[in-house]
This record gives sequence, C-alpha cells and structure tokens, in this order.
Amino acid sequence: MSIIHPKADVADCVLGEGTKVWQFVVILEGASIGKSCNICAHSLIEGEVVIGDRVTIKSGVFVWNGVTIEDDVFVGPGVTFTNDLFPRSKHHLKSFPKITIAKGASIGANATILAGVHVGESAMIGAGSVVVKNVPNYAVVAGNPAKILRFLEK
Repeated sequence: MSIIHPKADVADCVLGEGTKVWQFVVILEGASIGKSCNICAHSLIEGEVVIGDRVTIKSGVFVWNGVTIEDDVFVGPGVTFTNDLFPRSKHHLKSFPKITIAKGASIGANATILAGVHVGESAMIGAGSVVVKNVPNYAVVAGNPAKILRFLEK
C-alpha cells in the first residue's frame, strides 16, 4: 500500500506499491512512479515523467517533463533537472529533450543536470556538479562542468 501524506497534492498518476509521498509534494497527472519509492517533502513531479522502483528523491527536487529515472536511483536534496536549453518566457516547446538517469545512479545534493543528458548505470554525480554531457556507466563525476574523476568497479 502506498502512503500519501494528507498535505501532498497527488493527481491521477501511477504510484507503485509501497511508495511514500511526503508533505508538500506535488505530482501531476500522468506521472508514473514505481514501487517502494520515497518522494520527500517539497518536491514536484510533472506528468511526462517516469520513475522506476526503489528510487529516493530527497527534498526540494523538481522533476520536469522528459525525465526518466530508472530503478534504484538516489536523487539528493536540491538537485535541478532542466528540460529546455534555451528557455524563454511564454515560448513553450512541443517536446522536451530527454534526460535519463540509469539504474543505480546517485546524484549528489544541488547538482544540475542539463536537458538531453544521459547519466549511466551506477554513475555517481558529485554534490554541486553541473552535468552538461552524457556520463558513462560507473563513472564518478564532479565539478562545473562535471568531469570524470574515476570509474567504480562493477
């Protein structure tokens, strides 16, 4: 059974068994969230978002249209996803560049992931990093712009 805090605003969406949605979370119509996820306070998930199983989204994270987060991903507090490389007020895209966070990846607090980026399986993004290009599987990246520091063992 999923748990939705009474102060959360959850529209018609898919919520997997055992997922917890905490206070002041907004989930828009059409979003798909897997099993045993933890969506922490003050987060927003738009409708064209897919989130896998056992994902943790810490407080203050906004997940915009076009983002896919696969199974077993950790998204730290204040992580920023972008879905428009050239945003303008009152100019809306017909479709959004996709961001994919692959299975087992971990994103440190306050990192920024730019539109169109793929973060590879089990990759780690350092806190405060700005990710402007794809991150390979098992890579550890940090900095602005994020650079590969090393690779984790498989």
